[in-house]
Amino acid sequence: MTDFVLGAVAYDPKVVTIWTGFRDWFLRHEFPFDYVLYSHYERQVEDLVNGRIAVAWNSPLAWVRARRLDANVHALAMRDTDRDLTSVVVVRADSPVQSIADLEGTTVGVGAVDSPQATLLPLAHLHANGVDVKVRRFDVGVGLHGDHVGGERDAARALMAGEVDAACMIDGNHLQFTHEGTLPSGATRIIAQTPPFDHCNMTIGPTAPSDLAERFGHLLLGMDYADPDLRQLFDLEGLRRWCDGRTYGYAPLERAVDQLAFYDSEGNVIAREYRP
Repeated sequence: MTDFVLGAVAYDPKVVTIWTGFRDWFLRHEFPFDYVLYSHYERQVEDLVNGRIAVAWNSPLAWVRARRLDANVHALAMRDTDRDLTSVVVVRADSPVQSIADLEGTTVGVGAVDSPQATLLPLAHLHANGVDVKVRRFDVGVGLHGDHVGGERDAARALMAGEVDAACMIDGNHLQFTHEGTLPSGATRIIAQTPPFDHCNMTIGPTAPSDLAERFGHLLLGMDYADPDLRQLFDLEGLRRWCDGRTYGYAPLERAVDQLAFYDSEGNVIAREYRP
């Protein structure tokens, strides 16, 4: 039987541990699973829609592009932690900025050019509120769609150093940066917050064999955090359970992609400063 091949982006060394562990688990359940790793999401998406892989563990931005390139892809599953997230714009606690309107004309630090949570979504939110800012971008891990949070962390450091007036990050990283000391406790205030959005999903490609895709989904959604063979993998991947895929949570990113001219309506990369 032909292997059911998944694509994942190697944004961190732990990705090898995660998917090798999942591969072993699938094989023990007599499912012919394998995976390949990519250096960036654009090639992964192109291989998905061209039938070189059956399924892709996609960032939200990769989902947007895949859907625009081929309407026959579908979101099979997502982590419980991929739903209803927000991004925040934070300022120093001693900043004179008191409202989102006060950000007008200030310098805002953002993550990499292709980060949904630290660049595209918060900048689109500021634009939707009529706020014009100067943007200082921290391009760490370009091509990884913000999965490498180095750009977010550098923006947070620049905020504390007084190099930018505000910084953008996903709400969970705001907490993480506080816990790790990048943002000292009590040193920042949230001045703006985006509407909720969804993050990654397991995207089934247009040529994936339907019987294998159905079996893959059944096994994936049946994974149990209580299984000792899965618990460490779940912890590394940041979930407690897999959920059914949904797509309405990507509407804010769809609007941001159009507003900031990142992809065109057919999925072509049009952002001039984006070279993965």
